[in-house]
Amino acid sequence: MTGGGLGNAREVPLETGPFTLSASGLRKAYGATVALENADLGLKRGAVHALLGENGAGKSTLVRILTGAARSDAGAISLHGRSYSPQTLIEARAFGVATAFQELSLVANLSVAQNLLLPTLPHGPIGLVSSRRVLDAGASILDRHGLGRVNPAAQVGTLPLAERQRIEIVRAMENAKSVLILDEPTAALAETEWLFDRIRSMTAGGVAVLYISHRLAEVREICTEATVLRNGRSIASVDLADASDEDIFEMMVGRRIDHQNRTRRQPAGNEAGARLSVKGLGGRGLDDITFDLRPGEILGLAALEGQGQRGLFRMLSGLESPERGTVSIDGREVALSSPRAALKTGSGIAYLPEERKTEGILAGLSAATNVILPVMSAAARAGLISHQAEIAAARPAAAKVEMSDRYLGFAIADLSGGNQQKALVARTLATGAKTLLLYDPTRGVDVGTKQSIYAAIRAFAADGGSVLFYSSELPEVVQLADRCLVLYGGRIFRSFEGDDIAEQHLVAAMLGHSAGRGGSAR
Repeated sequence: MTGGGLGNAREVPLETGPFTLSASGLRKAYGATVALENADLGLKRGAVHALLGENGAGKSTLVRILTGAARSDAGAISLHGRSYSPQTLIEARAFGVATAFQELSLVANLSVAQNLLLPTLPHGPIGLVSSRRVLDAGASILDRHGLGRVNPAAQVGTLPLAERQRIEIVRAMENAKSVLILDEPTAALAETEWLFDRIRSMTAGGVAVLYISHRLAEVREICTEATVLRNGRSIASVDLADASDEDIFEMMVGRRIDHQNRTRRQPAGNEAGARLSVKGLGGRGLDDITFDLRPGEILGLAALEGQGQRGLFRMLSGLESPERGTVSIDGREVALSSPRAALKTGSGIAYLPEERKTEGILAGLSAATNVILPVMSAAARAGLISHQAEIAAARPAAAKVEMSDRYLGFAIADLSGGNQQKALVARTLATGAKTLLLYDPTRGVDVGTKQSIYAAIRAFAADGGSVLFYSSELPEVVQLADRCLVLYGGRIFRSFEGDDIAEQHLVAAMLGHSAGRGGSAR
């Protein structure tokens, strides 16, 4: 492989082994678009190897080739020293290669047990599928992976996103006898302990693990080596002990990334009236949620999984009704009966949902259409709108998140996850709302896309906008928030400002411990 921006990092030659799976010279093109060009990879038995790169670097294409969802145009793959070229996902599983996908592949209207066992369900004595055997087998799998609390009969679509992510991971682990591929496995998980315990159990049994994540801290915790892709090419495979974060970022994007912490903005604060005022809000596991959000303020929300953050955002966006409490916009009490009503109330509230694939994008439409969807009538003439008019209307909002014009005409489903997320953030900005509710706004995107989204959020606040955001990544909260609320047990347990917004303080409060220096109860 070729080096580039390696610093003191030691490159790992592909000739070393033994490799459970090795790929060399892989190429894949879709028409004139080359997704992979001369990509190499080597996975060792019983080791966890990271695959790093920006969205659009070729990671998903490489995974699709390894799992039989796509075929390479050139290059070779070997598994246990023998040629390996699966034609389907099922065939890859038969070889012991299984993947937990970032965009979950579970069937929402089937049970947990059925999803774990597909495509082959156990039959009874007369040859029909046995519901009892399906449930028993599903329960056994869940117990084996530390998820005995999950009801195997539950319909998958009714489960929280984090639980669905775990089911996706468990299904892959059950089928990964040789290679386990985990694509952004913690994108919906606030904690890594369960996952890392399961990964260590897999590697102890000799399974090779390919771990794809944009979170370098967890990559360093669980992985020993990493391969970096940029523009479809393998830049290098490195020993992570010898590669600094700056080395890796430079290999990923081709330039140094500035990670300096921002100067926290001090909004007009006590002298300014609240733009969004929440008093005594309750329901969906929440109790007595009270806070103010002022113009020009970025208010972070930190919490472990299941502390009520999702319900709070859905109430404030008009998707669900609170059981008690009040919400005021610009000093006037309002009833948020729907997202449309929230957007039309006072200075407006716009919501960026948690799950990009199912709650955000409209896959069959263009990126431009997705961006201007809430305000399309303003761009139409006599009730009609042309493709060119859509692109022109979407361009200003897209520019705020540094989304290239050339992507606006593409079907949004054909774009990388990072560009899809940029389009969704651009949509919230295009609404003209003065209050943004952003739920995990950079989930599953690369470091370059994160910087673009951060810049857009800061610019929005600097222009007098108000932002409430939740993030499953504490460094993001520390970097972005002027003030931070910590949810614990469905209540606002602590509030932090200024230099007291530090990871150690947030972690303590998220676990229900004392606030640490400077924290307050509200």
